[in-house]
Amino acid sequence: MSSEGARGETRMEEPTAAERAVARRAAESRATVPSLELSLALQKGQTVQSVPLVRACAMALREHPRANAAYRDGRFELYSRINVGVVIATEDTYVIPTVFDADRVALAELEHELERLATEAVAGTLAAPAFTAATFTVWNASAHGIAGASIPVVPPQAAALAAGTHALTLSCDHRILYGARAAAFLQSIAHHLDSGRA
Repeated sequence: MSSEGARGETRMEEPTAAERAVARRAAESRATVPSLELSLALQKGQTVQSVPLVRACAMALREHPRANAAYRDGRFELYSRINVGVVIATEDTYVIPTVFDADRVALAELEHELERLATEAVAGTLAAPAFTAATFTVWNASAHGIAGASIPVVPPQAAALAAGTHALTLSCDHRILYGARAAAFLQSIAHHLDSGRA
């Protein structure tokens, strides 16, 4: 029996445009970004909510400018605005719309913006500007009951964070964010998340 027959009937399925985009970004990240991953355990009983998580990341990015940056053409490109891309699951894939100036908006406004982006993402009505100019990406994997996860860095960003129910995992472009600097940034996110000062 051929290996094909042993697998049963084969059906070919074309990926959607969104799935092709995800595949392209993931391949680009793995092929071009020398990544470093660090994880930090959450305190027992601590829960991760999206609004405080995005704000905690934004405040930590303000304190660690090298994380709100990119490695481009042999130089460090540091950004003045803190724009956080937020991973939102849709029916067949995910999208990463941007919360602009996430360090400056009030928490109530941030909550409203995340709800709006999630609603429009599921409805498929997000406009192109929503996907531009993110300087960092965050995924709240705990919303899906995941204990720990990692996320590829989205080029040309310097880093991305996945938050599980038990741990925060930071993925970094090791050309710009490494070692003690990356660890300090991750500790800063955890501090803001834990202290409620986010």
